[in-house]
Amino acid sequence: MKRIEKTTPKKDGYRMPAEYEKHSGTYIIWPERPDNWRLGAKPAQKTFVEVASVIGKYEPCTVVVSGWQYANARGMLPDYVKVVEMSNNDSWIRDCGATFLVNDKGGLRAVDWSFNAWGGLVDGLYFPWDKDDMVAQKMCELEGADRYRLDDFVLEGGSIHVDGDGTAMVTSECLLSKGRNPHLSQKEIEQVLKDYLNVEKVLWIPKGIFNDETNGHVDNMCNFVKPGVVVLAWTDDENDPQYSRSKKAYEYLSKEKDAKGRKLEIHKLLIPKKPILITKEESLGVDAVDGTLPRQKGDRMAASYVNYYTGNGFVALPIFGDEHDKLAIKKLQELYPDRVIEPIYAREILLGGGNIHCITQQVPFVKKD
Repeated sequence: MKRIEKTTPKKDGYRMPAEYEKHSGTYIIWPERPDNWRLGAKPAQKTFVEVASVIGKYEPCTVVVSGWQYANARGMLPDYVKVVEMSNNDSWIRDCGATFLVNDKGGLRAVDWSFNAWGGLVDGLYFPWDKDDMVAQKMCELEGADRYRLDDFVLEGGSIHVDGDGTAMVTSECLLSKGRNPHLSQKEIEQVLKDYLNVEKVLWIPKGIFNDETNGHVDNMCNFVKPGVVVLAWTDDENDPQYSRSKKAYEYLSKEKDAKGRKLEIHKLLIPKKPILITKEESLGVDAVDGTLPRQKGDRMAASYVNYYTGNGFVALPIFGDEHDKLAIKKLQELYPDRVIEPIYAREILLGGGNIHCITQQVPFVKKD
């Protein structure tokens, strides 16, 4: 599939659909690196199997996996989940994978952003990341989609959300961090987003979740439920370091309107009541390697129920064994009355640095003639 040069999705009439629009499938990368996933990734693999199994009940699910782990993944995953060999550095396909686009004529293309492991040599989380930076291109090959490759613009899929109706949402904390695009101003970054996502307005939430090692990805902090409606990670505990972050986000969003002039309806989604900390056992299970962010006993993890995945007729919701789990399930069922809420105990994904939304990437549905 060809690389498109000298034009943009906006010029060509392509846009990024909202995640809650219909999918033709979902991609996941199989976890295996022992310096990020404890005990050789065995506990994480069980949770990834659960996520893929749930998704595969509702829409086609493809798990890509290194040659070393192919037989293991194929043996653990149900037959209805497709398994494809693909080299990778780690399993965050939301961030390194293709951002798929559609037009109104049944066309499918993708944006292939540059990926540098959340900050490159400034504050990236592992090195090298060369295999991950090729994942988007390989996804395009599998899907038969031409791609817009940006060699000089770093972006992760978890740092953007769109409503499918002209509005994108990001955090300043992430997109303006020194490890992304320090050669560009905020205005220049916004223009790239407008050109390649085909949106008219970008909402800049100040910060993301406390201690989020991605520099505060928006997908852990705030999400579009539908045009004009957002869900925001929240805490009522004024002593929690998350409080000021959520409060600033609420104040900002309360004053903003979307691309179509709608005042935003904001729904607060409480984070877990108790901070989720890495245990000694969990810390000892992760191999220590130079150049990879360590997992230390007592570190607070960036747990948020907002890091859910919206698919065809379902919502895959991370839960943590916390008393706020039930509140999150209830709230999302109210917000998504026509979808089945699928709670998945996701501590093992969180230990790796993200959650369900971070390990999934949707391919939008297009009508085939």
